[in-house]
Formats: sequence, C-alpha cells, structure tokens
Amino acid sequence: MKYAARRALHSLLLWIALSALFFVFADLAPGDYFSELRLDARVSSGTVAAMRAQSGAGRPLAVRYARWAAAAVRGDFGHSLAYDSPVAPLLWPRVRATLLLTGTATLLAWLLAVPLGVWAATQRGTWRDGVLNAVLSLLLSVPDLLLAIVFLVFAVRSGLFPAGGMTSAASSSMNPAEQARDIARHLVLPVAVLVLGMLPVLARHVRASMLEVIDAPFALAARAQGIGRRRLLFRHLLPAAMNPLISLFGVSLGTLLSASLLVEVVMGWPGLGPLFLEAIMARDFPLAVAMFSAAFLMAGNLAADLLLCYFDPRIRTG
Repeated sequence: MKYAARRALHSLLLWIALSALFFVFADLAPGDYFSELRLDARVSSGTVAAMRAQSGAGRPLAVRYARWAAAAVRGDFGHSLAYDSPVAPLLWPRVRATLLLTGTATLLAWLLAVPLGVWAATQRGTWRDGVLNAVLSLLLSVPDLLLAIVFLVFAVRSGLFPAGGMTSAASSSMNPAEQARDIARHLVLPVAVLVLGMLPVLARHVRASMLEVIDAPFALAARAQGIGRRRLLFRHLLPAAMNPLISLFGVSLGTLLSASLLVEVVMGWPGLGPLFLEAIMARDFPLAVAMFSAAFLMAGNLAADLLLCYFDPRIRTG
C-alpha cells in the first residue's frame, strides 16, 4: 500500500506539472479563438473585445492557470467558445468511445502477442521463425495512417463493415443486444488497424523476454523433471519473463492511445481524436483533451508499476 500510494502521488504530481507545461505551451502558440473570430466580417471588433474580456483571456498567465486548475479539480475543464458549452459534457462521450477502442485493441493485441511471441521463441533458428520475423517487420514498416486508409477503402468498396462512426443511424430503435452487435461491427476495422500496428512490437518483446529465460538453469531443471512443454512455457518461463513485459504494458497503452487519435480522425470514430483536431483548428480547448491523454498514459504506467510490485518480490522488499 505504501508503494501504491507513493506511485499514485508521483503520478498526480507529474500530471500537475504537465498541466502547467501544457498551459504555457498553449499560451505561447500564436493566435487564439478570438484571432480567428476577428477575421469573420459578420462579427464586429467591439463584440470580439467584449467576448475576450468576459473570458478573462487578457489576465496574467498565472491567474488564468490558477483559475483553470481550481475549476479542473471540481471537474470543470472550462467553456468551449466554439460550441458555446462547458467542455466536460463534450469530453465524456468522446472519452468513453476512445477508452472502448483503445481498451479493446490493447486486450486483443496482448492476447495475440503473448502466444505468438512464446511460439516464436521456441522456433528460434528455424524457417518458421524467419517467416514470422519477416511478416512482423513488414507490419512494423507500414504506417498506421496507411493501414487506416487501406481498411477504410476496403470498407467502402466491400460494404462488409461500416465506413466510419460508432453506431448506425437506426441504433436508437435497436434492443441492447442489437446495439452491442452494431457497435462491435463498427469497432472491427479501427481495432484491426491498432492491433496490426502494435502487434509486431509486442510479439518481438515477448519473444526476446522468453529467449532470456528459455535456457536458464531452472528451465533446464524443469525439463529434466519431465514437466510438459506447454506447462513449462506458460506456467514457469512466461512468469519469469514477465517483468519487462509488464513495463511494456504501460508504454503500450500510451502508444495505442496516441495512435488511436490518428485512427479515429481517419476512420471517423467519435473519440477524442476528432474533437482534439477540431479544438486545435478552432484554437478553442485543446488543453483539456491533452490532459486527458496524459492522464491515460500515466494511468497505464501506474498500473504497470503496481503489477510489477505484485509479481516481483524484489520490488516489494526494496
């Protein structure tokens, strides 16, 4: 519990520091929402000046950050000028959509990478290992953007999967089971893009971790005692190779999240990605979206630290 509390406090302090850094960067960026609004001939300069004064944009940076931080603690992430609405109601539906996409892709990527990497470690030096390495290298060299475009073209031309969105137009008239199937159909292609983009990295790390322990003395002793191959691999060797993989788990969450923002924009998934792009283009509220992305990454790293503490007694005793 002490270790968990210390790591949680460290993550919280890091998040606060990042919020201040993001706030400064957002302030240093040239122009703002009112600069774009001033170019609109339908809006008078007096109206723009009044809106700017009402929003508090002319106040010192420290004062604006203190006001934003105090409101963020209460769950209020500011007011969207472009939408004329509080930011929080705009964010929560998008956060759920991004978490659904990222969580599903993370689960499937690891479910595929672990057995694939374990099998590749047992086949080292064979032609099967060479073929698998060639396929993984090919997937690793293909950008996520290109994968997303190819899958989107496939969806449009084949009609087998929806080309964008999270639900169908008639989803409101469906029962819960049909709605779940509808969302699953919309998930297939974005999840496939993220899984194919992350699978080569995960599988190679699993293979490398397994190769470090596959010829260890305890593994040779287990073979000499007649322990079955599958039990040896998954009950003895895989837990021994777990430490670097758990650390990779936290990093993979952040990697998948950053990749999902791009995939969401290209494939029309209504998550944080399109909202972030709209906020940047309108110079409206990109800070709140960036803070949510940073929170997801730190939550993944915190989960990895806690799992390491659970599985590795050396960390607990240290």
